[in-house]
Amino acid sequence: MEIITDLKIIQLHAIEKENVNDQFISFLKGQPADEIDHQVHGLSAGMTLQIDCTQCGNCCRSLMIQVNEQEITQLSVRLNMSEETFTDQYVEKGMGAQMIMNTIPCHFLEDNKCLVYEDRFSGCREFPALHLPQVTSRLFTIFMHYGRCPIIYNVMEALKERLNFNSAEVVLSDH
Repeated sequence: MEIITDLKIIQLHAIEKENVNDQFISFLKGQPADEIDHQVHGLSAGMTLQIDCTQCGNCCRSLMIQVNEQEITQLSVRLNMSEETFTDQYVEKGMGAQMIMNTIPCHFLEDNKCLVYEDRFSGCREFPALHLPQVTSRLFTIFMHYGRCPIIYNVMEALKERLNFNSAEVVLSDH
């Protein structure tokens, strides 16, 4: 399988394959969850070695990043500023206790690299989250980022291939 990293092509494919991906999501939900986890985790580990996130940085340019008090404390210390100054400068408080970075792209992105990488937010550490368990319970979120992240796109396309997924067969078996 050819690895595609061009975001314009990935975004175009995401639109073109929307119906197929909806069928694939339904198909995956019918598979043993532990087997899908195993397949996705393996594909993700391999894909992560082949795709350099610093050549893309699209997640940092397009995602809303949620932060917590501990992360604010950690980064304010790193940046040698008070928590209040950090919060005033970088954080927006939403309903309840929710806090998010106040700009997209992220303040800490420069030349597709994170300026605070060692202390980056937990959401950034986890993304694209294909290494986490219970993939089939997170398919909505995964496919929400399918057109945004080359790793997710290529892992899901490789998974279709590995599972011999054929949307035409799925449609035919539904009738």
